Amino acid sequence: MAVATAITLPTFLVGTLAVEIRASLHFDPIDLGIVVGCSYAASAVFAIPSGNLAEQFSGLRMLRYSALVSAVALMLIATLVQSWPELAAALVIAGAASSAGQTAANLFLSRRIEAGHQGLAFGIKQASVPLASLLGGVSVPVVALTVGWRWAFVISAVIAVISFLLLPHPRLSMAAHRAAAAARPRHEPTLPLVALALGFGLTQTACSSLGAFLVISAVAEGIGVAQAGLVAAMASAGAIAVRVLVGFLADRRQGRHLVFVVVMMVIGAAGFSFMAWGSAVRSPVLFVPGAVVAFAVGWGWNGLFNFAVVRTHPYGPARATGITQTGGRLGSVVGPLVFGLLVVHGGYSGAWAVAGGEMLLGAGVMLVARRLLVRRIAAGQP
Repeated sequence: MAVATAITLPTFLVGTLAVEIRASLHFDPIDLGIVVGCSYAASAVFAIPSGNLAEQFSGLRMLRYSALVSAVALMLIATLVQSWPELAAALVIAGAASSAGQTAANLFLSRRIEAGHQGLAFGIKQASVPLASLLGGVSVPVVALTVGWRWAFVISAVIAVISFLLLPHPRLSMAAHRAAAAARPRHEPTLPLVALALGFGLTQTACSSLGAFLVISAVAEGIGVAQAGLVAAMASAGAIAVRVLVGFLADRRQGRHLVFVVVMMVIGAAGFSFMAWGSAVRSPVLFVPGAVVAFAVGWGWNGLFNFAVVRTHPYGPARATGITQTGGRLGSVVGPLVFGLLVVHGGYSGAWAVAGGEMLLGAGVMLVARRLLVRRIAAGQP
């Protein structure tokens, strides 16, 4: 979880510290969408290759590499970045590290954790995403408004290095691990995975916008900068609790995990609608609860989703989650770009409403993907 948090921090810090970073680097909402989109684009490009590399060289080795690369990206932002294109370039490095670390963590948990506890393990691991957002939200009043936003990235780089030091060493040599990987089946039907990736991507177009624009949108609705950071922190705390709880419950359920994922998406879409309503009438009373529901529930199913993918693809969990992660990351590329354009031309209310529609569409595709997966299992395919 420490590594997964560290490799997620760069992108979320840019979102939560956007007000301060914009004042220093001088860019608009469209530029912010491009910056965040670059991080997710790098993640999308590297997702499948990183999954294959993790299968070959072990998830633990890839985790160690990703922590160090993330630390480098964070220090580049803290010390050298002077414009938004330079910030985007640093986030490309961070995005590649994040993609490698996530698939590696999925492989690590699937191999090291007993089957009866994997749901909880994936919930804890995926809680790293809202934990990164929580740390970013808290960093607004604690760090950015006191000593400056660059120090938040310095502190995060230190966290990345510490997480690297916490990791154990691999049990097998690289040659032994590659030999073991070569003995496992490598070919599984990809159509269900592609469908899952599409559903994941559609929902991530909404969720990635939430991570990038929540604070800046709250400020536009009349909430103070420090208070907006605390709103992000509160929503993130809710997401941490939901992800861990959902993972705990998954270990006590016999299947139908993707159905539960879809239910959470629908609830999240309702949260987005309240955000749109609150933005339209400039009401924090509507906006803040909607943000908490959208973030905590609408984005609280990732651990359960990865758990379901790993359980149904035991021979290649890193490869399988690399495919689904590609869809999610591509959605995260499109989401902030589209959201930024909608904000510039129509305001935050319409942008949040579109995000809710994207989540509903993703939920529908996820149901179709589940049907394909169940049909594959019923046919006795690997």
